[in-house]
Amino acid sequence: MLGAIIVAIQLEEKKAIVAEVSEIAADAFSLVIADSLGVTVSEITGLRKTARENAVRLRVVKNSLARRALKGTDFECVVDSLRGPSLFGFSMEDPGAAARIFKDFAKEHESFEVKGLAVSGQLLAADQLDVLAALPTREVALSKLMSVMIAPTTKLVLTLNGVPSKLVRLLTAIKEQKQIAA
Repeated sequence: MLGAIIVAIQLEEKKAIVAEVSEIAADAFSLVIADSLGVTVSEITGLRKTARENAVRLRVVKNSLARRALKGTDFECVVDSLRGPSLFGFSMEDPGAAARIFKDFAKEHESFEVKGLAVSGQLLAADQLDVLAALPTREVALSKLMSVMIAPTTKLVLTLNGVPSKLVRLLTAIKEQKQIAA
């Protein structure tokens, strides 16, 4: 079980943790906070592996240190809601990545509970997890953008291509009429 062993952290270690989490938060797109009590270490290890594959940084941090680390970042909005043990998932490339990972993990583990979310300085309730998880990945968003950008050009080409085609059909019809009349 996580949290079973309590080790005193020295001041320098605390400063290092605060600096590291602050740096991660400064670069992250979104944050998902969960309570992982009751989840085994091996299950969390699997979650960490999935998180690494999806550019999500996971951290278990004491709330007092998290409050200091998140101060001055887009995620400062969550500091008042930090209660109990917290597992922080920072999405580094895709805003919905941590939400998707936590949502899938929570389906398999009853004791894993999402406590809150934050995106662009806005605190969201845990029930908004599905909304954040439904955001398209970067690749999907770029492909949609490209299809929207290329659509007018494609339509113009098809329209311009249609004019010579109509002319050829007209000339063919005139030729056929002249052959019938002759």
